[in-house]
Amino acid sequence: MHPVKRSSCTSILIGNKATIDGSIIIGRNEDAGPSVPKHFVVYPHQENLENPYFKSKVNNFQMKLPNTRYKYTATPEWTDKEGVFAEDGFNELGVAMSATESVYTNSLALGADPLVPDGIGEEAMITCVLPYIKTARHGVEYLGGLVEKYGTYESNGVLFADQKEAWYMEIVCGHQWVAQRIPDDCYAVVANQVAIQEVDFEDNYNFMFKDDLKEFVLEHHLNPEPDHFNFRLIFGTHSEADEHYNTPRVWWGQQRFSGVTTESATSEELDFVKKPQHLLSIEDAKEYLASHFEKTPYDPLSNSPHAHDFRPISLAKTQESHLLQIRPNLPVDVACIHWLAMGVTAQSVYVPFYLGINQTPLFYQKGKLPYDSESAYWLYKLAGILIDGHYHEFGQLLRDTQKKITAYLANQVQEIDNTAREYSASDKLDDFLTQRSLANAEYAANEYRKMIAKIITESTDFSPLNFQTDLNL
Repeated sequence: MHPVKRSSCTSILIGNKATIDGSIIIGRNEDAGPSVPKHFVVYPHQENLENPYFKSKVNNFQMKLPNTRYKYTATPEWTDKEGVFAEDGFNELGVAMSATESVYTNSLALGADPLVPDGIGEEAMITCVLPYIKTARHGVEYLGGLVEKYGTYESNGVLFADQKEAWYMEIVCGHQWVAQRIPDDCYAVVANQVAIQEVDFEDNYNFMFKDDLKEFVLEHHLNPEPDHFNFRLIFGTHSEADEHYNTPRVWWGQQRFSGVTTESATSEELDFVKKPQHLLSIEDAKEYLASHFEKTPYDPLSNSPHAHDFRPISLAKTQESHLLQIRPNLPVDVACIHWLAMGVTAQSVYVPFYLGINQTPLFYQKGKLPYDSESAYWLYKLAGILIDGHYHEFGQLLRDTQKKITAYLANQVQEIDNTAREYSASDKLDDFLTQRSLANAEYAANEYRKMIAKIITESTDFSPLNFQTDLNL
């Protein structure tokens, strides 16, 4: 069996001094095939496990796991026959992880340290790391150790966060990796390129790396500018595909958040981390991951001759989008919200699930191939498919529905936060958070069902078999 490379994603990381409420936020669109049903689950805390073991369905990677597993949330595939691909979640300590952002390494570097066909990859990372780490920094160390021991079969970026900091880690060759702490007052957007730039090997607070990374680069003559250590320059690619498929998504994020006007959409010199021109909210992060170059000639929904020059952030092949928000001055079960949008981000809506939940809605645990009418994944996919052919007629209905749901859920988060204080010393907090999170998911789903019913009801008028009868005949 050969390793499977996932399609490309778009990621965002925001430090706590760059957000309007002091939150740390990480998130990503999971882009894969046309239809890859996703589930949302809570894996319970388990101790004294007998011979816990992971064996990949993607390749021959396998490893022994610790005997204690923290509770964690995740969005695995509908079947593990082709791999778990758990993708994103929180563990019970409030550590967030999203894996992975596919990146591409140049041939010179891969020649020096080739990818390992039976190494660890995206499919295994959440399952083998998130339930066993205590902080974001520990997550980088833990995964770095696995990459060094087993190697990796693909180049990837991985996001980590906790209540103190956010980290972006890049694994670029068979065993080489580096990670950078996102400055508290900055954000980063990443789009399938090696993103980290200058690495300071003396700054252990902001950088982590394989111990012999610097020596590896020197030994194999990989650095074209030896006076400094630009990780992107050393390991990344600079192709025409980068300029049209990847870079414009980074440019678009920096346009929105920093008001950048000097760089072009295809620039190879865009910064990895940037300061925003104003404090960012969770809504800003949602809007970015749902965006597609709106109000520009590059919007695929426009009639512009440049509508398909660049690959948009929100893609038809997105299976789920997540934002992992960690808010300050709250108990961890309340502070951490797993915002989840099933299906295509631009056509879906983010539903908030608190870390303290002990189960997910049953319809979020369903969905196979082919279409399943009882599945949350397929509900949101169906809405997008129905709208795709008639954006002009139903686009406003979609936007109105999304706005109504988003406002309602924002109000619900405030209410839940306030009421949760009464449960702060109670073992019933998890039941309360579960009940309210499930109710929010059902509300959003019902509003989408109403919208779908309206679209189906009115769509007969758009059939090519329709005929307008002259009442005078």
